[in-house]
Amino acid sequence: MLRSIVLGLGVLALAAALVVLVFGGPLPIAFWLGVAGAMLTAGLIHERVHYKSLAARRPGPGWQRTAERFIDPESGKTVTVYVRPVDGERMYVAE
Repeated sequence: MLRSIVLGLGVLALAAALVVLVFGGPLPIAFWLGVAGAMLTAGLIHERVHYKSLAARRPGPGWQRTAERFIDPESGKTVTVYVRPVDGERMYVAE
């Protein structure tokens, strides 16, 4: 829900910047609306791509279980972190 609101605000700010530019409004306002909209939108897209969802089962060979555990705030499940030493990739597994 919050992600949708943030995305909506980002797109709205970008649209407002475009409207200000089209109707000859002040350039500094259009610039800062565009910057704010781009940052909100790009940040949200980056967050969705960069952060992975929880895996339902343990990974296969080559992965090591770490001592890192936490409670996922969205699902309320305990999450264990696994790491692949070869490249440092991390996997989050719901226990």
